[in-house]
Amino acid sequence: MILRIIDLPRDWSFFLFGPRQTGKTTLVNATFQEGVFKINLLLTEQLLKYSKNPDLLIREVEWKLKHEGISHVMIDEIQKVPQLLNAVQYIIDTFKIPVILTGSSARKLKRGMANLLGGRALQRFLFPFSWTEIRDIYTLEEILSYGSLPPVVTAPENYRMDILTSYAETYIREEIQAEGIIRNVGSFSRFLDMAAAQFGEQLNYSEIARECQLPVMTVKSYYEILEDTLIGLTLLPYKKSLRKRLSAHPKVYFFDNGVTNAINKYGLRIKDPVLLGRLFEQFIVNETFRHIRNVQSMAQIFFWRTSSGTEVDLIIEKDKKIIAAVEVKYSENITGTHLSGLRSFREEHPQVPCYLVCRTDHPREAGPVTILPWQNYLELLPEVMKTRVSR
Repeated sequence: MILRIIDLPRDWSFFLFGPRQTGKTTLVNATFQEGVFKINLLLTEQLLKYSKNPDLLIREVEWKLKHEGISHVMIDEIQKVPQLLNAVQYIIDTFKIPVILTGSSARKLKRGMANLLGGRALQRFLFPFSWTEIRDIYTLEEILSYGSLPPVVTAPENYRMDILTSYAETYIREEIQAEGIIRNVGSFSRFLDMAAAQFGEQLNYSEIARECQLPVMTVKSYYEILEDTLIGLTLLPYKKSLRKRLSAHPKVYFFDNGVTNAINKYGLRIKDPVLLGRLFEQFIVNETFRHIRNVQSMAQIFFWRTSSGTEVDLIIEKDKKIIAAVEVKYSENITGTHLSGLRSFREEHPQVPCYLVCRTDHPREAGPVTILPWQNYLELLPEVMKTRVSR
């Protein structure tokens, strides 16, 4: 088993959310190997049993505590029977035993007004493998082409695209409908194709709605579904005013390059340098976001763009201060034009550390900008998150 970076609570109840096939059950089973009462709501028999009688769980846990000495309760795919959460609260409060709850999304729980165990259960998130978890067995070229979902990473290369195609067709299109999140899978499918084609680009909801022949509000709600199911990551433009941030055009990145490529039907090894550049940017954005979630940081990420179109790919903010600006380039040879966005940003924020992340061989300075090989940037992330910048 490939070791994961995320640290799960051992003596406290928690939700573990993440897209399907990111290894949630595998991780929990490896972390909690003994004394766990396990319930899998993907199994029809258990799904029906607890749907009909949620309070049955309380009696079962009480018996197992007395006779088997269990130390934890684990419920897989809790969003399938949200009414179980009232029984879970009773178990936590009465028996003082940690309950582990996994699910592919909190959306159905939130929208169904389910009991989210406020104050009783922490939240953790699991994503596809981070580069630091698979750096010894997986190349950048593979990450850009196939992404890093666990079943893809561990499969022979000739099966990887088949797995990704199945994932894109079966899970994203059909299972989202099966969860009751959408009613019209045809319209969502058209939207998904458009959203995947425009990953990492600044969105114009009206144009996308016109292309998909859908109302603008429907398109916005579909983007919310992507984010709520952890398939999409929304980046807002950096603005001091929260109101202006929320009213501006965001960017949306998909959670995995392989899934993006499968939806877009890009095929196997990708050669187009423009597309590789977009996938490389998505990779760096996702790695930054995953690190923030894995270490439970309060940092947030944005992008920066001026009215004239000058842009910086990543702005990292913590404690209401910008702690880093990051430009991402797929190039190996960096020229002055690659630095223009960061130089413009420095004119407004002269104290903020600026990094250009690329495929160069060695780090170096270019005036106020530090040029970093992408591996060095990912290794530096823990230190970047600790950075303090004076006003």
